[in-house]
Amino acid sequence: MLELDRVAKRFGAAMACQDVTFTVRHGEVVGLAGAGSTTVLRLAAGLLPPDDGEVLRSGERVGYLPATGGLYPRMRVLDQLVFLARLHGADVNEALRAAEIWAARFGLRDRRADRVRQLSAAEQARLRLAAVFTPGPDVLVLDEPFTGLDEATANLLVDVLRERAGAGASVLVTCDDLDVVERLCDRACVLHNGRVVAQDAVGRLLAAARLELVVDAPHAPGGWAAALPGVTVLAVHDGLVRLALDAGTDDQAVLAAALRTGPVRGFTRIRPRLADLFGDVVAAG
Repeated sequence: MLELDRVAKRFGAAMACQDVTFTVRHGEVVGLAGAGSTTVLRLAAGLLPPDDGEVLRSGERVGYLPATGGLYPRMRVLDQLVFLARLHGADVNEALRAAEIWAARFGLRDRRADRVRQLSAAEQARLRLAAVFTPGPDVLVLDEPFTGLDEATANLLVDVLRERAGAGASVLVTCDDLDVVERLCDRACVLHNGRVVAQDAVGRLLAAARLELVVDAPHAPGGWAAALPGVTVLAVHDGLVRLALDAGTDDQAVLAAALRTGPVRGFTRIRPRLADLFGDVVAAG
């Protein structure tokens, strides 16, 4: 289990996060987004000491993935994985066995003897992921792990994280992509200016979020959408109108209203980022 209790961190006069409280239970994946997320992750992983509050970890092995870096370019792929497993207390045989398994799982079996610097960017991304899992951590803390991944690797990572959670690991991950959060996370925690402004089951957070639309109705008169119930006009540019719909507002009613003005060339639904949900959730509460 991973628990942060009223945690705060300052860098000089700047307050990076304050009064942060949440728990990641055994077998749970929690998504984190918003300003201050990276600092909170580093506190959770034990890489930074809190100035106030307390961080509690019940696991013996913590797997931490920074947003960038973390590899030794001159090491060979398999040696890199064995080295990191040994750092976390694995014996030689255990480390080698785990390194082989995770190199194969992330498609690096044929690159085991190559040096890290010889790998492509995509292969290095997969190696960074393999390096997190090789030590067998029971607490996983990952900073933007899906950034830059191809679809196949992203899908694999979702599967692996759910597997590790199913085996009892506590997983904390920063991710702003709602599609990934919805597939992966049990709960989400949203920060704003380093403070927790919302945390709940992902489904409930999404239910409170407003839908946004971009409508291209070239012959519609100005202000055609302003009087629609539950609709707010966010922007008008080159004939495109961006609208926000309150929870429960039917987007098909908006489409029907647009069609009454003439042809509709575009009608696009836009999902908010996880970090954008705080305003909707706070307003709904």
